[in-house]
Amino acid sequence: MNRRSFFGRSAGIAAAFQADSLLRAQRAADAVTGRAADTVARDEDFWFNVRHAFTVDRNMVNLNNGGVSPAPKIVMDTEIRYLEVENLSPSYYMWNVLDPGVETVRRRLARTFGCDPEEIAITRNASEALETVQLGLDLKAGDEVLTTNQDYPRMITTWKQRARRDGIVLKQITFPVPAPSLDFLAKRIEENITPKTKVIHICHITNLTGQIFPVKKICQMGRERGIEVIVDGAHAFAQFPFKHEDLDCDYYGTSLHKWVLAPIGTGMLYVRKWKIPKIYPMMAAPESMADNIRKFEEIGTHPASQRDAITEALNFHESIGPERKAERFRFLRKRWSNRLRELPGVKILNSEDPEMSCAIGFISVDGFDAHKLQAYLWEKHRIWTVAIAMPGEFQGLRVTPNVYTTLEEIDTFSEVMEGIIRKGSLPA
Repeated sequence: MNRRSFFGRSAGIAAAFQADSLLRAQRAADAVTGRAADTVARDEDFWFNVRHAFTVDRNMVNLNNGGVSPAPKIVMDTEIRYLEVENLSPSYYMWNVLDPGVETVRRRLARTFGCDPEEIAITRNASEALETVQLGLDLKAGDEVLTTNQDYPRMITTWKQRARRDGIVLKQITFPVPAPSLDFLAKRIEENITPKTKVIHICHITNLTGQIFPVKKICQMGRERGIEVIVDGAHAFAQFPFKHEDLDCDYYGTSLHKWVLAPIGTGMLYVRKWKIPKIYPMMAAPESMADNIRKFEEIGTHPASQRDAITEALNFHESIGPERKAERFRFLRKRWSNRLRELPGVKILNSEDPEMSCAIGFISVDGFDAHKLQAYLWEKHRIWTVAIAMPGEFQGLRVTPNVYTTLEEIDTFSEVMEGIIRKGSLPA
């Protein structure tokens, strides 16, 4: 086979795969129209067709989708196609052909989030989105920033840098896992507010045990007191359904390469329109852009292919249905956690309240070191999880499946864990 024939045949196979996966997904969605989301969550025929859209490695059990998730093949193909186009002549195709497409992405993200497109900036990840606000707010020495000790480490690092540079005061509070209620979490924030509190920084859902916070209540609490509230939505967006009106936040940063299943290296920043002028961008923009959300995208040359493919990821997300996704996540989480929770020494540290939890599960086992347990699962069984330890508070494994995860993979994790726990130690 010569080179031309090889590439021609490869392209044909890829197109056939893509067309078949799209057809399967469409037929699956049509077949469950009108059915309750919690019923579809248990319909393996539907999820078989969803899984068919991915090209993941089935020789490992990936239960760390909370870090970064694989994109469906159609999203990868779209990104590759745009990459090929922009390399035809980058200075022309990237800036004149592909870059205008980001406005469609902006509109689609705004529609999904439920806001004005002029309030959405496309970033490379949640960290960039959130640090834009963290570093762009005008704070002075002595101003207090209130957050928790379970917020994302990179965001805590950013506040600590501001403390060293600007003399602000970082105040981190604790809370039990799982928390007893949403009202409890709101009260923990409220009782730690002081006259010096200028910023409240919270996770919509924590990356550790998947604790969902009462965002709207905290945002309104802050607004009544003239306190800025920054919401870290890295794990929330597209994991479970919500709109901006459900949060009433002024600032929201998220990654799109987690639960949206967009290309790796994509994120989103929301800033309420009248707040845009008061936030300095991380990289300088001209004064004429002071009230333009695009000033937060002034980062220099960057690939258009990743950003433009976000639209296809949103199409895929919507074809499944946000409610169906959320219910599937809860179903998978309960499948393993209900099997293990009654075993000796087991503590399930994620809430079972659907208003306070979704895809992220967390298991702690007395007498087992989390990092050694993680290493054993990977080295001996090719099960990929993440070990988390909060010294003096809790430690264990975070478990995050996704829409392509099979019941067999969940049950494999459960069987291995059950054997280890019943034995009381890791095999030598």
